[in-house]
Amino acid sequence: MEQSVVQCMCDHLQDLGVIMIWKPNVTVAAVIEQDGKYLLVEEEPEPGLGILLNQPAGHLDPVESIIQAVIRETLEETAYTFVPEYVIGIYHWHSSSNNTTYLRFAFGGKVTHHNAEQVLDTGIIRASRFSLSEIKESAHQHRSPLVLQCIADHMAGKHYPLELLTHYK
Repeated sequence: MEQSVVQCMCDHLQDLGVIMIWKPNVTVAAVIEQDGKYLLVEEEPEPGLGILLNQPAGHLDPVESIIQAVIRETLEETAYTFVPEYVIGIYHWHSSSNNTTYLRFAFGGKVTHHNAEQVLDTGIIRASRFSLSEIKESAHQHRSPLVLQCIADHMAGKHYPLELLTHYK
C-alpha cells in the first residue's frame, strides 16, 4: 500500500513538471577476520536506537575511490589501518525503516597498524572482535541484514579481485 502512495506522489510531481531522480546510497564495508573472530563496531547511530553492531562501514565521499573509502571508514571507526585484499560482494538492500536504498561494496582484507590514541567517529563506541556464534546470537542488534550476509559470503570463500573496480579521476 505504501508503495502505491509513493508512486502516486511521484506521478503527481512529474505531472507538475518536477523531475525526480532516484539515487542509492553507496556504502563500503570491511570484513576483517583474524583467528576466527570478526572485527565489528559497536555504534549508536542515533540517540534512542540503542547499540548496534556493524562492520566498519560508511558512505562513499565525493571524488574518492571505493577502495579509498573503505580504508578511510575503517580507520575512522576502528583506528586500524585496513589493507583491502579482495571484494567479497556488492549488495543491494532497501531499508524499510528509513525508506533508503543502499548499494554496499564489501571488502575482505587485514588490518595492520592500530592507533590507540585516535578518537573514533561520532556514534562509534568501540571496535571489538566477535566469534561467529556471538555474531549470530546478536542478530537483533545488527545495523542491517548485510552484517551477517557479508560474513557468510566471506566464509563461503567469495573473493573477487580488486581490479574489478575502476576509478577514473
